[in-house]
Amino acid sequence: MANFHCRSAFISDVHLGTPDCKAGYLLDFLRKLRCEKLYLVGDIIDMEALARRHWWHADHGAVIAEVLDLARRGVDVIYIPGNHDAPMRGLAGQRFGGVQIELDAVHEAADGRRYRVSHGDEFDPEQIGRTWMVHLGEVMHRFICWTNRRVHAMRRRLELPYLPLSIIVKSHIGKALAYIRAYEERVASDARERGFDGHICGHIHFGHVRDMGGVLYLNDGDWVEHCTVLVEDHSGAMELIHWSEQFAPLGRASRELVLPSPAAALALAPLTRSRLDLGELRPAA
Repeated sequence: MANFHCRSAFISDVHLGTPDCKAGYLLDFLRKLRCEKLYLVGDIIDMEALARRHWWHADHGAVIAEVLDLARRGVDVIYIPGNHDAPMRGLAGQRFGGVQIELDAVHEAADGRRYRVSHGDEFDPEQIGRTWMVHLGEVMHRFICWTNRRVHAMRRRLELPYLPLSIIVKSHIGKALAYIRAYEERVASDARERGFDGHICGHIHFGHVRDMGGVLYLNDGDWVEHCTVLVEDHSGAMELIHWSEQFAPLGRASRELVLPSPAAALALAPLTRSRLDLGELRPAA
């Protein structure tokens, strides 16, 4: 398989240290990645989960080793901790193994557009607390991820491609979609007030490319449920892609045209397109 060339890549919500992490797919992507900048947009290592249960797979360590190797080879790696790896925020402004740790960042694309980059947990509603409703939501999410893990294992035994079951479920629950839309509005509004062309984040495990009143909302998704990464090509265009046994573009935003990634595309894209030869899809830098 050919290498994947881009100017910048944005990855978040990997949740290393949990059984739900699809580290094998991410490792495959990182080994083929050829870029100038790599942003780790939070929740890379799930320190909360590790505090409750000590669980680690060899692929998880290999992902960390690959990131450090990219930094060693000259890739500018910026790590912006999220709410699940929040202790790393105390190291903001420092470098670790060639990786720069920051609370947030400003990314200037090749076309001159400026984006604020943050994990995105700062946009959670203020009324969210440790109520029974939140606990119920967490239990339901863990159950969906558990089911997704079992279905994934079964499909692998049958040599079938990855099916993002949890994203399909989210895409058909009205309250879940309403929460996602309200979150996107808060993020876009903040970017507009700060004078940015857009905002790049993760946090809610729902990748999306969306123009919201002239401001781009770009969510790079996750590697627990849907295996998505946001990439910038050398013209400055941003694209959300799914990466597993199959490759699928889910949304693209250039200066000329925005092709949004609706819920249906997120749920069904991996089923509709076999992986293409990446050498044809991405020219070498």
